[in-house]
Amino acid sequence: MDSLSQLLLGASVAAAVVPAAHRRAAMLAGAALGTLPDLDSFPIALFTDDPVALMTLHRGFSHSLFVLPLLGWAIWAFFRRRGGRVAQAPRGWFWAIQLALVTHPLLDAFTVYGTQLLWPLATPPVMWSSVFIIDPGYTLWLLVGVVVAAFAGRRPLARQALVAGLALSCGYLGWSLLAKGMVEREAARSLAAIGRQDAPRFSVPMPFNTLLWRVVAMTPDGFVEGEHSLVADARPIAFRHHASEVDALAAAAEIPAVSRLAWFNRGFMKAQVRDGRLVLSDLRMGAEPDYSFNFAVAERDGDGWRAIAPEQLAWPWEARRRLAQMWDRIWTEPAGPPQQAGSG
Repeated sequence: MDSLSQLLLGASVAAAVVPAAHRRAAMLAGAALGTLPDLDSFPIALFTDDPVALMTLHRGFSHSLFVLPLLGWAIWAFFRRRGGRVAQAPRGWFWAIQLALVTHPLLDAFTVYGTQLLWPLATPPVMWSSVFIIDPGYTLWLLVGVVVAAFAGRRPLARQALVAGLALSCGYLGWSLLAKGMVEREAARSLAAIGRQDAPRFSVPMPFNTLLWRVVAMTPDGFVEGEHSLVADARPIAFRHHASEVDALAAAAEIPAVSRLAWFNRGFMKAQVRDGRLVLSDLRMGAEPDYSFNFAVAERDGDGWRAIAPEQLAWPWEARRRLAQMWDRIWTEPAGPPQQAGSG
C-alpha cells in the first residue's frame, strides 16, 4: 500500500492503545514504525542493482510475520530500559509498537504486488489483491481520524476519532473482499462459457476504486483479459485474447531471473521477443499493452536462450487517457454481446 496509508495506519493503531497523555507521541512513533518495513529497499540496493532482485526481495524479510514481532519486542525493550513514556505505560506501548509494525505487511497483502508474510519460508508471496495500491476509500478515514486526534489531544474525542477511522478503514477492506468474491464468481461463470473454467486467473481492482475490476486468465498461447463493473455490468465478462511467446518462456524457464519472476508473480507473465531479447511483463500491474514491470532477461543463443544481466524496461503509458476511460467504464457497460475470446 502507499506510504501515506501505512503512515496513517501506524499512527492510528499506536495512538489508540496508549494512555491519553502519550497519544501525540504515539502518533509520531506509530507513523515512523508504520513506514519502517518499506525501508528495506535501501539495504537491498546496497548489495545489488539487479532490477529483478530489487523487485522480488522487496516486501521480504522486513515484512515477515516471523521477524517483525521480534523487532517490535527489541524496540520496546530498548526504550523501556531508557525510561520515559514506554517505562511509564509498558503494556500500552508494547502493543502500540507491535501493531504499528505488524499491520504494515498485513495491509500490503491486500494488494496484488505480493508480500512475503512467511519469509524465510519459500512460499509464494501473499497477494489477496482486493485493493489498489492507492485507494482514497481506505485512506480517507484514517486521515480524518488522525487529524481530529492531533487537535483533540488528551480529550476522549481523540481516541474515538482514531477508533472510528480504523473501524471504517477496516470496513472498507471487508467490502473489498466481498466485492472480489462477487467478481470471482462472475469470472468463473464467464470463463466457463469460453471453455477456460480451469485456467489460472487473478482479479484486481482498477486504480483508486473497488467498483471496476480487471480479470486475467492464462491460456496455452497467452492470456485473456476483461473488466467487470459491479455497478454497470449485467452481462458476462467480455474477454479479449492476447498472445504471448509461451515457447520462448518455456525454453528459458531455468534461467534464474525467469524462475525467480515466475515464483514471485505465480506465472502471471507475458513473454515477448524484442530485438532478439526475451522480455517478461508482470500481468498483475497494468493492463494490455502497458505494464509497470517489464524485464529483459535473456537473449537468443542458437536455438535456445542465454541469461543476461536483467534490465528493467519502460515504454509510454497514457495514464490520463486510461484513467478517463476507467471512470467512464465504471458507470457504463459496453454495448453489444460479449466478445468470445479465442483459445489459441
